[in-house]
Amino acid sequence: MRVHLRMLGCRLNQSEIGQMARQFKQQGHEIVADPALADHVVVNTCAVTSDAVSSGRKMIRDIHRQNEQAAITVTGCHAQIAPSDIAALPGVAHVVSNLDKDSLVSRITGEPVAPYDLEPHERGVRPGSGARTRAFVKVQDGCDNACTFCVTRIARGAGRSRTSDEVIHEINALHSMGYQEAVLTGVHLGSYGHDRGEVHGSGLMGLMERILSETRIPRVRLSSLEPWDIAPDFFSLWRDARLCPHLHLPLQSGCDSTLKRMRRNTNQAAFAAIVEAARAAIPDLRITTDVITGFPGETDEEFAISKAFIHAMDFAGLHVFRYSTRPGTPAARMKGHISNAIKQARSQRLLTYAQEQEQRFAARHIGQALPVLWEQVGGATDAGFINAGYTPNYLRVQAVHPRVLTNLVTPCVIENVIDGTAHGVPVLQ
Repeated sequence: MRVHLRMLGCRLNQSEIGQMARQFKQQGHEIVADPALADHVVVNTCAVTSDAVSSGRKMIRDIHRQNEQAAITVTGCHAQIAPSDIAALPGVAHVVSNLDKDSLVSRITGEPVAPYDLEPHERGVRPGSGARTRAFVKVQDGCDNACTFCVTRIARGAGRSRTSDEVIHEINALHSMGYQEAVLTGVHLGSYGHDRGEVHGSGLMGLMERILSETRIPRVRLSSLEPWDIAPDFFSLWRDARLCPHLHLPLQSGCDSTLKRMRRNTNQAAFAAIVEAARAAIPDLRITTDVITGFPGETDEEFAISKAFIHAMDFAGLHVFRYSTRPGTPAARMKGHISNAIKQARSQRLLTYAQEQEQRFAARHIGQALPVLWEQVGGATDAGFINAGYTPNYLRVQAVHPRVLTNLVTPCVIENVIDGTAHGVPVLQ
């Protein structure tokens, strides 16, 4: 069977699509890039904003127009929240809930899967040209927080964690396949193990200690991590150079009164303390964040306070979102909803700042030789292939070289920065 996989949204969705691809391949099925060639299509949807919902529905319709014969299975957060609406779309044969997502491949094929076991011919095989060289590893799903704007906690259910043995086994299997980096993902990553009564040292920190001790994959990276989940000694883990110096700490607002309405478990003082401790412990750390503009009741003064705090934190990059009303959330019922024009104007001010910050952070590295994991080829020139990859602190780098460097880690001397992307010269032995 030929299968086409598609997703929208977060790294967790990307992790799940990657796992499905590996499971289909282990059963002998072929993953195809063109939906027109597929016998079956899987779409992993997102519901974080109304735009994501609209994009997912359009994606399903477009796929059906390209291939009316293919059966389409839809899963993900929008499919969880509105299964009847999804089932009514053209070409949709199955809707699979988030709770049943891990068994989706077996449901489609009728065959059992062994997600982390490698067939002999796969051992030592590197991902093919253009393949991802970072693997997203889901260690946790669901969330027990009660942020008033968030529909994901409704769609994903209560927090639940995989065992550390399962995670270790998967990372070692991915390393055997040739992956160079594992990115740990979850809806609420910092709550790992809390559903089993594990906190602090026996939770995420304990998992990280096992990964660094019992795997040999060259790089380990954390995805989004809520600031209130971080134990006082958490940053001591970065004594191991394999742990990438990059933290994504969602702020959402830099104004305490707005954070209170969002029901975020942090404030300016607590967040600033975490950032200060992280920077003191981890050299050349890149810290990025998420910010929502136009949350219900956000006055001009609150936005100004938030913007000033964001500037003070000196983030290396921002993901900026305009507040999107999500049905079923407390924020949807709040007073003081902001006009789209104001949300757009505030968002644009922060996006302009974000671009400046990305450029400024990248420019600090001009003249340095940084290790780059080359992930893909974005084209070619007369001088060679345009290789692209990332440094440990998640600085995007491009370099022209006569060779395709995909899945190699090499030093690269940074010569200049254009639009936040560093350009340099690879140094090969």
